[in-house]
Amino acid sequence: MSADRDRLPAACAPAHACITELAAPSRCPPTARAPGPSDHRLSITFEAFLATHAGKWLTYAYLHTGSETAAREVTLSAYEQLGRLWPHALRQASVEAYAWSVLKERVVEWLYDHQQPTALTETAAFAVVAHALLRECQQQFAMLESQLGLYAAIARLPERQCDVIVLRHVIGYSDAQIGGLLGVDEVTVRSYASRGKRKLAAALGIDQGNTRGN
Repeated sequence: MSADRDRLPAACAPAHACITELAAPSRCPPTARAPGPSDHRLSITFEAFLATHAGKWLTYAYLHTGSETAAREVTLSAYEQLGRLWPHALRQASVEAYAWSVLKERVVEWLYDHQQPTALTETAAFAVVAHALLRECQQQFAMLESQLGLYAAIARLPERQCDVIVLRHVIGYSDAQIGGLLGVDEVTVRSYASRGKRKLAAALGIDQGNTRGN
């Protein structure tokens, strides 16, 4: 891992504590500038959107960059772009899906600019995924020689399947909320999750017939 990836102070603490601390409202990036004082309604809706998603977006950016500082930089950049385009965003079929595409673009650009792959296999908080899958699939993943094998397998999933598993098990979005972000229905979200876990089982040499849950 590169030296400039700064870990959270709680990086050695349980993964759930890392996620909780990072996503707390007081730890979110500064609020981006609202669309403009001339339109009070736009400002209110924009600020309400940020209040709902800020902590979760920060967590997602941290998982990919491996740095709290970078995560704040990425999310603030996304908020500022979204603030400038907020009237346009409100005209989209799904504001959530449009906003999510803005965040994803900022994350991809940061990784490209810094010539880094995603930090999913390195971030301590990503252990939440393994813990969630262990609960759903009983002890089938527990026999791995290294949990990093599971982390790497998750990171290699197709983008939508990886996103669904991360958004579900790490960040805490419901299937309905994930559907809004990805622009699909809940059935499709569950399908992505199910296919993702089947791919993980196959990649790790686990008997797929014994896995359970969505």
